[in-house]
Amino acid sequence: MEMHQEKPENQTSSFSEGTPNLDHEQENCVRNDSNPAVLSVKVLGPGCARCKALEANTKSALDKLGLKADFNHVTDFSQIAAYGIMSTPALVINEKVVSFGRVLSAEEVVKILRSELQL
Repeated sequence: MEMHQEKPENQTSSFSEGTPNLDHEQENCVRNDSNPAVLSVKVLGPGCARCKALEANTKSALDKLGLKADFNHVTDFSQIAAYGIMSTPALVINEKVVSFGRVLSAEEVVKILRSELQL
């Protein structure tokens, strides 16, 4: 059962909006099979320097790959806890926690995105 929670506006930031400008093959890679939504990327953390560094590195990785995403920085502790992580920052791609407890470099995020999206 999927639970959708409203996100307060002051706790999220949008990196890009709308449908990604990708060719047909890339577009299929960033779409979730169960939901034809745009690529979803979230950084989970209270907004500390480490969380902000992961956010910057993740945005840089998306730029390097030429991907657009629905990007959110989730700062609400109850929403963070719902992902089952106990240390931040964390990176979530298409609702899957792919890293937590450390700041990934932009290159590490690129590798994770390529693996998760099969690029």
